Amino acid sequence: MKSAIQTGLCLCAFTLLFPAASQTAENPQLTATVHADKTGEPISPFIYGQFIEHLGRCIYGGIWAEMLEDRKFYYPITAEYHPYAGDLGGEFPVVGASPWEILGNAQGVRMIAEDSFVGQHTPLVAPGTGIRQNDLGVVAGKSYVGYVWLKAPAGKATLDVALVWGDGKSDRQAVRIADVGAEYARHTFEFQPKAGTDKARLELRVNGAPCLIGTASLMPADNVRGMRADTVALLKELNAPVYRWPGGNFVSGYNWRDGIGDRDRRPPRVNPAWTGVEHNDFGIDEFVDFCREVGTEPMIAANTGFGDDYSAAQEVEYCNGSADTIGGSWRSKNGHDDPYKVKYWCVGNEMFGPWQLGFMQLKHYTIKHNRVAAAMWNADPTIQLVGCGAVHTRNEKHDPGEKRFWSEGMLQQCADKMTYLSEHFYVGKQIDDIPAHAAQLAASIRKIADDHRKLQGSLPDLKGRIVPIAMDEWNYWFRPYVYGELGCVYELRDALGVAVGLHEYFRNSDLIKMAHYAQTVNVIGCIKTTKTGAFMSTTALPLMLYRQEYGTIPVAVSGNCVDGKLDVAAAWTEDRKALTIGLVNPNGQGKDVKVELPGMKPAGKATIWTIAGDDPKAFNTVNEARVAVKKQSEIGFDGTLKAAPYSVTLIRLPMREE
Repeated sequence: MKSAIQTGLCLCAFTLLFPAASQTAENPQLTATVHADKTGEPISPFIYGQFIEHLGRCIYGGIWAEMLEDRKFYYPITAEYHPYAGDLGGEFPVVGASPWEILGNAQGVRMIAEDSFVGQHTPLVAPGTGIRQNDLGVVAGKSYVGYVWLKAPAGKATLDVALVWGDGKSDRQAVRIADVGAEYARHTFEFQPKAGTDKARLELRVNGAPCLIGTASLMPADNVRGMRADTVALLKELNAPVYRWPGGNFVSGYNWRDGIGDRDRRPPRVNPAWTGVEHNDFGIDEFVDFCREVGTEPMIAANTGFGDDYSAAQEVEYCNGSADTIGGSWRSKNGHDDPYKVKYWCVGNEMFGPWQLGFMQLKHYTIKHNRVAAAMWNADPTIQLVGCGAVHTRNEKHDPGEKRFWSEGMLQQCADKMTYLSEHFYVGKQIDDIPAHAAQLAASIRKIADDHRKLQGSLPDLKGRIVPIAMDEWNYWFRPYVYGELGCVYELRDALGVAVGLHEYFRNSDLIKMAHYAQTVNVIGCIKTTKTGAFMSTTALPLMLYRQEYGTIPVAVSGNCVDGKLDVAAAWTEDRKALTIGLVNPNGQGKDVKVELPGMKPAGKATIWTIAGDDPKAFNTVNEARVAVKKQSEIGFDGTLKAAPYSVTLIRLPMREE
């Protein structure tokens, strides 16, 4: 059964999104009544969570500052220089072969498997020959730092390293690394180009004797322990309270042990779920460091695809165990004596789907989930676990005898081995009817919530317990892909939909305790990056605004805003000294809404934030923020909210009770 506040909130959600046939007045006065005495369960801050995956340019090219592709030479360097895999990725194509071009004699580069520096082989470059990586982005006057591991097994060698930003003789800087010896050593260099370009080149030329190039690196000098400074700055503004990592589909083929230890010695792998190379430069230690840098809570997904219970438990031990455990001793050896205390863990990802590595029948997966969860809790009983759910998915195609929905089976067999149950959804259609487009995310959230209330209330084995939902993947997902693999562009109309989606989460605060917008950077992300810049896409704006300014105690709203297809939500601040009201107007005409506050009176001036624009298809670029958050302070409130066309309006009213 729903409580009174849940009924009020859900009724409001329906009436504010869909017009009533009985309303015939040509220009009715739109009203919204805020029932401040009808409150719901507090909104979890984790509703504003984010999800990052090793896919496309989310990590590499997005969060991580490394500029070189395939820096560990996963792909053999050959005379055939065709690095990109078709047209996937738009302006940022996916590497499908070696991005290193041979300079000079094509026979002067051989891949040596014996005693390779890292991975399966290491390039041996003959004197008078070199290798070059093209298509690097640099900014005039900015410093870039790098290094290369070198070994000359047959005598002294030298290496000339050059950064080239044009075709003229003066459009380059070079340094010589002399006396390369018979044992691997790390050699550093730094450059400061005089002009900016997205077509810069890094050249490595060998002289004297053959030279093994173990691995190389090039980053902007302002990197934050390997992270892009521009991306990190925006993520701090976004201020998400929790990040889920490393997947997603990626996790089901990921061995977390590949991502620890000396970064240069971690093996490169083919991405098991997507495309390109997984460098393993961004592993557990880097993820935890990233979370600490941006001030967020880490949430790690364990591999229940090709992974097993022992590996998952040892991963927990690596993060949270003392230094006298096996995993904890590895962490300590890697320079981190104190446990990370990672509290939130996902037990697998989407194991119901044939796209998932190691997916299986429900009756088998429930056994595996329980084994893995038990092992993880044995490693650390204090952690909270998220099970794989899918309330609208059956597994009968692969198991004809299975008639239950996936979430139903998980709740029946595994409820005592989970703290939350996950749900995922994406909306893949952009609709020119802007109100209909903006309503899509909320409709999906509402259906999942309603179906879980019905399902969980019908399961006697739960004994009245409600297992909270972690909506740990949700978003719009469109083509074309401009910012790399799955790197689509978001418009103002998508920002309106995200705001309406947040309103729906608020209305279901009793059930949905986590939500992770997917995926933060580039890959269907709210932050976009070029090679040299980063900016907030439109969908970042409501996430950031509501996280910073919206209240935490939801209150019921009713009214006749129906005709305008508006969406209104309201919440007290935690101290109940101010009321916040969110109003989304997805129409091409401005709307005036009379706000009724029975039992309350404003105690001072209002603050109003807006996200608006004349064109619902407007989008931001690295050079132009066509859609932004605008703030007005000390505004007198006369009881009417004016919603501009295609807008999100958030008002904060200091209040006193009558």
